Parts: sequence; structure tokens; C-alpha cells
Amino acid sequence: MQRTRGQLESEICEAIIKFEKEYMGRGPLEARAYVLDDMVLVRLKQVLTQAELKLAETTDRRDGRELIKRVRITLLEQGRPLLERAVEEILGVKIRSLHTDISTITGERVILFSLESPVATVQGRRRESRRFAGEP
Repeated sequence: MQRTRGQLESEICEAIIKFEKEYMGRGPLEARAYVLDDMVLVRLKQVLTQAELKLAETTDRRDGRELIKRVRITLLEQGRPLLERAVEEILGVKIRSLHTDISTITGERVILFSLESPVATVQGRRRESRRFAGEP
């Protein structure tokens, strides 16, 4: 059964949140996924831990922010096969590449998946963001 774009986006959000919680130790407070032809854009809000936020505010802000970015990107790269497999299973399409960045100022992370081919969906109502209040 083919799913709507909104259903796929919701499933991707759930998979990314699960990955963030289980692999990174903390999930975002808000997640949105957008399936766009042969790409998937994921936007995660408030992903930084309290310790990372404090480090980003230290007197050597630039060094602290760069350290946070390097650690987060390295961790994502190590868990990348798990994340890619989860998204490929949802979409039924192989991932060509993954690109990511994190803002140490806003605590927001974006992940872009480039796919081998466009995603087939049926028409349906678009689902809005998934919010998870009360997340640590």
C-alpha cells in the first residue's frame, strides 16, 4: 500500500526522534520532515543538552561551539548506517548522501537526505510538525 507524503514525513520524524534519543541521548522538542522529490529535509529544534548550551556560552564561545559541532557531526557519522537504514525502510528508496549541520546558537539541526530516485506517494493532506512537549 502506497502512503501519503504526510504519512511518510510523520514516520521519518518518529524514526529520527528515536535515533536521536537512543543514539545521541536526547531527542528534539520539535521535528519536521519534508519529502521533496528525491530529497528529504529534516529540521530538529532544541537538540542540544544543557551542558552543550553552557559550553556554547563560555568565554571562548567560538572554540566551544566548534567543539559541539565536531562532536555532534562525528556522532551522527558513526550512527549514519542506522539512520540511513531506518529512512530507506520507510521510503523504499536508497539514500545517495546525507548532509547535516547544527546551530549552537539556536539548538537547531538540519539533516538533508539525497535519494537515488524520487519518492512515490499518493495524494493526501500534509501533516504539520510533530511536537513533543516535556522532552528533557
